[in-house]
Amino acid sequence: MSAPLLRLTGVVQRYGTGETAVTALDGVDLEVVPGELVAVMGTSGSGKSSLLSIAGGLAAPTSGTVEVDGVDIASLAPRRVAALRRTTLGFVFQDYNLVPTLTAAENVGLPLELDGWPRRKVRRAALDALAAVELSAQAGRFPDDLSGGQQQRVAIARAVVGPRRLILADEPTGALDSHTGEIVLRMLRARIDAGAGGVLVTHDARHAAWADRIVFLRDGRVADTARASRPESLLEDVR
Repeated sequence: MSAPLLRLTGVVQRYGTGETAVTALDGVDLEVVPGELVAVMGTSGSGKSSLLSIAGGLAAPTSGTVEVDGVDIASLAPRRVAALRRTTLGFVFQDYNLVPTLTAAENVGLPLELDGWPRRKVRRAALDALAAVELSAQAGRFPDDLSGGQQQRVAIARAVVGPRRLILADEPTGALDSHTGEIVLRMLRARIDAGAGGVLVTHDARHAAWADRIVFLRDGRVADTARASRPESLLEDVR
């Protein structure tokens, strides 16, 4: 069996102190291997977004360990964590986080540019990623000239561009209609089937059906785990 791309062991996340302290995650264990998409479901406040932030190195756990591609994130300096996010991690935020002064293509290629890729290679990779989400015609537009759904697709393209091996997606289809949502999920599924690993936070069982495994969080703990059963129509989409 392949070594995990993501391993959370005994992860606890608390906010505040004393009587006002809130435990967002309470001893969470989770592994994601190459070729596996794990959907994380749970009610509001169950710890889904906290889990994703910790998995992506955006927040440090109160206790426990987080390993990405075999590396303990806590052992890295902030600069190394940032480099890991550029080269290994792709993060899809609910609020897009696009740079308003960059075009769609420039936003998508930004992680590669920061990592020192040649400009022509960055441009080609960015255009290929935009084509995969059916936004080739919008490559030269700025975020303010795009709809919310188009901005989210740019964010998806940015998350999967280049050699990223672990994709973390926080409700990536929230601003999309059903057709565009399927385009995004099909693209995500294709990257997983090509050998990446992924975590998809969602509240929608139809979207979770694209995953291989579903983890249910309740009050910061893993309450249950189930194998996802993808309908035949979805299987045909990703063949």
